[in-house]
Amino acid sequence: MNIRWKPSVTVAAVVEREGRYLLVEEHTPEGLRLNNPAGHLDPGESPADGVARETLEETTHLFTPTGLVGIYLSRFERPAREGRPAEDITYLRFAFCGDLGEAIADRTLDTGIVRTLWLSPEEVRASVDRHRSPLVLRCIEDHLRGQRYPLDLIQTDPSVLQGPPPAP
Repeated sequence: MNIRWKPSVTVAAVVEREGRYLLVEEHTPEGLRLNNPAGHLDPGESPADGVARETLEETTHLFTPTGLVGIYLSRFERPAREGRPAEDITYLRFAFCGDLGEAIADRTLDTGIVRTLWLSPEEVRASVDRHRSPLVLRCIEDHLRGQRYPLDLIQTDPSVLQGPPPAP
């Protein structure tokens, strides 16, 4: 039997305000790490909808994507430990820039998120040993260079928005 390789699709928000970038500090199996507001694309949502949802969950702020910063492919290898098998995961990340709206008063940060931080590019570069992945800095550097693509570069067929079929 031939097994098809399937990368994990993630979405990330690259949010800049007054020369500082929004990051989240989160618990990971490797300890506390810094990341762009990001997460996995859920069934039944477009990448733009997914990044808006993830940003809200991880920061309590509304986020409206206005452009695509880039599409990134990255591999992560986690060694086996404490009775857990090794992991070899390839991520396909869609990174968006956009407008950060107001915080929603009754929302709390998603499980595992400790806090949000606004860091200068220099502070982001100086904290690279704490980044969840090399894509944290790469997305910010691409944003700093002015890399932007129109949102309509990504097309989501309406069949995707119907969500997964019901369980048998």
